Amino acid sequence: KMEEFLNLTQLKTSLKEAILLDYYTAGFWWAKEMNFSLIQLSGFMDLLNFALENLRDKRMSLGDNLKELERAMSGRGKTDSEERGDPDLFSIEQAKAIIDYLVISLFKHYKTYEYLFHRRREEPVISNE
Repeated sequence: KMEEFLNLTQLKTSLKEAILLDYYTAGFWWAKEMNFSLIQLSGFMDLLNFALENLRDKRMSLGDNLKELERAMSGRGKTDSEERGDPDLFSIEQAKAIIDYLVISLFKHYKTYEYLFHRRREEPVISNE
């Protein structure tokens, strides 16, 4: 279902798509294990997407992305036409757990994700040899 929702069409041949599917699926199951409500689950997935978009599309540095995450979680940040983050959506303990999760899942591997999204890779050549 996650593959369809994310519109991943080349999952079997694209390492980037496989990594994105893993990132979102792991986040979804982590949030389910935290017993988040449906609204909290949606908000958490939005935060995962927000942090990844900052890296992938806006090419934010790690420091800038952390600042944006702080603003989003405190409800001070806005993107496009919608407000980000409801400061009352998560308890303090849940917010700390979310930050810990993002550190472990994305921010500790920031250089790897930068390489994945912004480095040109050569296509492998497959032949009979």
